[in-house]
Amino acid sequence: MTTRTAPRPFTGWHMTAILVGFFVIVMAVNFAMARFALSSFGGTVVDNSYVASQHYNELLAKAEAQDRLGWQPSVWLDRTRHVRVTLAHEDAKLPIESAKAMIHHPLGRLPSQALVMVGDGQGGMISTRMLPQGRWRIELAVHHGGDEARYRRDLK
Repeated sequence: MTTRTAPRPFTGWHMTAILVGFFVIVMAVNFAMARFALSSFGGTVVDNSYVASQHYNELLAKAEAQDRLGWQPSVWLDRTRHVRVTLAHEDAKLPIESAKAMIHHPLGRLPSQALVMVGDGQGGMISTRMLPQGRWRIELAVHHGGDEARYRRDLK
C-alpha cells in the first residue's frame, strides 16, 4: 500500500516565480524582435521629408505623363541571371533606344550597383553582367523616341 502525501500549498514564492518567468520571456522576445528589426532596416526612404514634399506635384505630373505613354515594360531575370527588359504598347513591341539601371538590395545589406544595359538584337535590352544571387530591386529608366519612363521592380 502506497501512502499519498498531501499536495504542497501554493505560496507567494510560486506566484513570484511565475510572474518573474513570464516577464523574462516577454522581455526576451521584445529584445529579440527589436534586434531583428534594427538589423534588417536599411535606412530612411528620403533624407528630408520636407524637401521631398516640395517636389510632390512635380512627381505626380511626371507619373501622369508616363501613364499617358501607355508603355507596358517586362523586366525579368533569364536563366543566366542577366536582367532582360522589353517594352510593349498596345500589344506591339517597342524598340528600346537606351536603358539605365541601378540595382539595390532591398534591405541595404549590399551596396547599390549600376547595371550596363545593351541591346539584345530584338528591340529589348540585356544587362552585360549577371545579377548576384538573392533579392534585388531594380530602378530602370527606359528611352524610346525621345520619351523616358522610369520603373521599379523586384527581382529574385
